[in-house]
Amino acid sequence: MDTRRVTGAGMAILVAVVLGGCDSGDESVPTPGLEARGTVLTTVKPKRQNLSNQISLSGSVTINPVFGIVAPADGELRWLDKKPSTTAAVRPRWVATVWDDNGDPRKVMIPKDSILAGRLMDDRTDVTTGMPIVSARHSGYGIVAEIDSAQAYRVSGAVTDVRAQIKNGPGPFSCTALGTIAALPAGTIPEPPPPVATTPAPGASDAPPVATVPDPEQVDQGGSDGSEATGMRLVCIPPASVKLINGASVTLQVVTAKASKVLVLPVEAVAGTQGKGKVDIVGANQQRRTVDVALGLTDGKVVQIKSGLKGDETIAVPGPDLPAAAPGADGSDPNGKGPNG
Repeated sequence: MDTRRVTGAGMAILVAVVLGGCDSGDESVPTPGLEARGTVLTTVKPKRQNLSNQISLSGSVTINPVFGIVAPADGELRWLDKKPSTTAAVRPRWVATVWDDNGDPRKVMIPKDSILAGRLMDDRTDVTTGMPIVSARHSGYGIVAEIDSAQAYRVSGAVTDVRAQIKNGPGPFSCTALGTIAALPAGTIPEPPPPVATTPAPGASDAPPVATVPDPEQVDQGGSDGSEATGMRLVCIPPASVKLINGASVTLQVVTAKASKVLVLPVEAVAGTQGKGKVDIVGANQQRRTVDVALGLTDGKVVQIKSGLKGDETIAVPGPDLPAAAPGADGSDPNGKGPNG
């Protein structure tokens, strides 16, 4: 009898049994080194910290930049000067009044070292709070940063702090923001009314004609004709001690709001960025529970949680996926046809 053949056959049977046991088809057996499907691997706890909403803008040094001034209240706009000054104001200058809904006058001022550049609304127009009504021109150097639509809502609040750094030049230094970032329509300034010569009556003396000026109330006071708006921009004025060169590139760090000791989460843990969002709370059994939260400031790394969490929860990272739009929600046919058929 050949013992080598028996031993070889026995080994073949043993290998077959082992392989058969490995290929049992039982998917419940976990793969070594991997967690079970659905297990939350990354979590985070909310924490409290000081937070500011800030963004970076690219700008340049500009001579005599134009900026906008908004209505201080809802009401009726009334222009003050019949003939606007063409010299820079040595102190804040009163140019218009908005009579609010209570009948109280609210002054509209252009700042020191600026000139009225344009009236954006006609006299006695109804305006709303925050609506651009005046364009002014700063006399001298300023720094101008254009703002695209993606940044507009982050900068639309009150600008509390601006820091500037001139490329390969002075900085960083504080820069005082002027006016509003709102896009301005094309404004106009009324031309001085031309004198009107009167013809002497027959038999009158040979004295030269007397020039008369039309009644100011009858003169067109100018205003916007509803033309296209200019781009949104931030204009700020650096300290007088900073040496400026027209056209030099500048980076602006803009802070629009600040908050102290607020509850925050990493932005990756939150679905949504403006006003309302959702987060996944992880329970003791590793199950996720999606809850709504109210959102506040963000610095791009963390976002403020104004309500919806107590602060002791365990939050999954990444945050929940927002549900896809229902078929036909955009006006298209769920069967594949467009909104117009």
